[in-house]
Amino acid sequence: MTELLSQLPLRTASRSPEAPALWLKGQAVTYAQLAEQIEAFAHGLVTHGVDKLERVAIYLPKQIETVVAMFGAAHAGCAFVPVNPLLKAEQVGYILRDCNVRLLLTSTERLAELRDTLAQCPDLRSCVAIGDSTGVAVSSGVATITWRDFMDVAPRAGHRVVDADMVSIFYTSGSTGKPKGVVLSHRNMVTGAHAVCEYLGNSAQDKLLAVLPFSFDYGFSQLSTAFVAGAGVVLMDYLFARDVIATAARERVTGLAGVPPLWIQLADLPWPDEARRALRYFTNSGGAMPRATLAKLRASLPHTQPFLMYGLTEAFRSTYLPPAEVDRRPESMGKAIPNAEVLVLRPDGTPCAPNEPGELVHRGSLVSLGYWNDPAKTAERFKPLPAKPGLVLGEIAVWSGDTVRADEDGFLYFVGRRDEMIKTSGYRVSPTEIEEVVYATGMVGDAVAVGVRHATLGQAIVVVASPAPGTAGDSEKLLAECRRRLPTFMVPARVEWRETLPRNPNGKFDRPRLSTELQVLFDDARP
Repeated sequence: MTELLSQLPLRTASRSPEAPALWLKGQAVTYAQLAEQIEAFAHGLVTHGVDKLERVAIYLPKQIETVVAMFGAAHAGCAFVPVNPLLKAEQVGYILRDCNVRLLLTSTERLAELRDTLAQCPDLRSCVAIGDSTGVAVSSGVATITWRDFMDVAPRAGHRVVDADMVSIFYTSGSTGKPKGVVLSHRNMVTGAHAVCEYLGNSAQDKLLAVLPFSFDYGFSQLSTAFVAGAGVVLMDYLFARDVIATAARERVTGLAGVPPLWIQLADLPWPDEARRALRYFTNSGGAMPRATLAKLRASLPHTQPFLMYGLTEAFRSTYLPPAEVDRRPESMGKAIPNAEVLVLRPDGTPCAPNEPGELVHRGSLVSLGYWNDPAKTAERFKPLPAKPGLVLGEIAVWSGDTVRADEDGFLYFVGRRDEMIKTSGYRVSPTEIEEVVYATGMVGDAVAVGVRHATLGQAIVVVASPAPGTAGDSEKLLAECRRRLPTFMVPARVEWRETLPRNPNGKFDRPRLSTELQVLFDDARP
C-alpha cells in the first residue's frame, strides 16, 4: 500500500490509540494525542495560507511541538525543513532564504534573536511562536501567531499530494561552501522507515532514545522507524555523554542510534545494569566506528546487537551489517538495506571487480529528488546509470562520492570520501585507516586525520587528537606506535593535541574546519 509520511503515526494511532508515542522529561504522549495535534497543525497551515509543497521551517530543540510540526506539515501537503537548533541566526537565515520558507515555527526567545535576520527573508509570511509572543514583532508583512492560536482553528482539508511529491528538505553540512538542501519525497522517507524497521526488527515493545538532531536524516529516522512499528521515542537533548547512559537506564531504552564521536565517549563510561538489560541494539552511522571503540562497547553490552550502517542524506539510508557478521567482518558496512541496490562502479560506469576500489552508487526508491534549486550540484551527484536494453527512460542514481570496495561475498568496506582522501607522496591515503591505528593505541580519546598542503609531499598527514581520559598527550610515543603499525607514507607528520575536537551541527567531526585551521598553522610556520 502506498503511504504518505504522516500516515505512519496516524495509522498507528488508529490501531493503538493509547500506546505511548513520545516521552519528554518523563511525560508520555499517546499516539491518539499525537495524531490529534498533527491534524490540528495541518489545519493551521492551510488556514494561514501555506500552499501545497511550500516550505515550513522548524527551529526548535527536541520537544513535542517539533515532532508535531514536521508530521503536521507533511499531513497538510507542505514540505518541512528541520533547522538544527544549534545554528545561529546567520545560518538559519541562509536556510530560510535558500528554500523560500513561508512559515517558521520557533520559540519566543529564538524569534527575538532572529528578528534582524528574518527581516531579510522576503518569502516569509508567518512566524508561529511557542511562548508569550507579546511585543515580538518581526517585520512588516510577517504575522506572528502564538502556538495556541495557530492550533485552535477549524478543520480544513489539506492539499492533495502523492508519494512522489516533496515532503522535506534536509540541509547537509557539506565539505565546502554553503549547506545544500537535499529534497526528499514521501516515498523516500516511508521506504526508508520500513526498510530500517525490517532489519532492526522493531516492534511496538521498543523504546528508542533520540539523541541526534532531527535536522540530521539519521536522527529523524528514529521517529519514522518507531512510528512504523508503533514503538515509542524518548526525546533528549544531551549535554554530556553520561546523561545519555543515565537516560537509557532510567527509561529502559531498547534502541540507541549514535555517530562515532558519541560512541567513542560512551565506550569509556560504565553502563548500569538497567541499561545493559534493556538495550536490545545500537546502531552507528555517519562514519566508521573504530574497532577499539566497538570492542569496548561490546564488552560493556554483551547482550546488545550492534548494527553498523552507512547512509547519505541523498539516499536516506544505504547499507547495514547484520550483527551475526560483526565478528567476521568488523570493518565492513555490510550490504544494501531492503528495497535498495548499492553498486561499486568505475568512473566509466562499469562494475568494479571484487576488492577493487570504486565509487558507491545507490539506486532505487530511496534516491532523493536532488538538491534544492541547484541544478549544477544536482547534475554532479545525481546521474543516469548505463541504459538497460529495451528501456527508453534511463534511471537516475546517486553517486555518493565515497570510495568503497566489495569483497568476494559482496560485503562493502569504506575506503574514504573522495574529498577527504589524503594525497601524499604519490599515494591516496584513507584518513579512516590512520584513525583506526591511532584509536587502537589506546592513547587518544578522539582523533581525526587530515591532509594539509606540503611543498614536497603534496599533502602532509596531521592527526588532531584529544588525550585518552586520565593521560597527557604524548606525541613522540603516539608517532612511534604509528611508525610501528603503518607504512612510512601513512605515518603522520605531526600530532596536534586538543582538549576537544570541533564538530558540525550533526555531531560529526568537522573535518573542513580542522583542515582550514591546520593549513593556516602550517603556512604561518613557514620561514
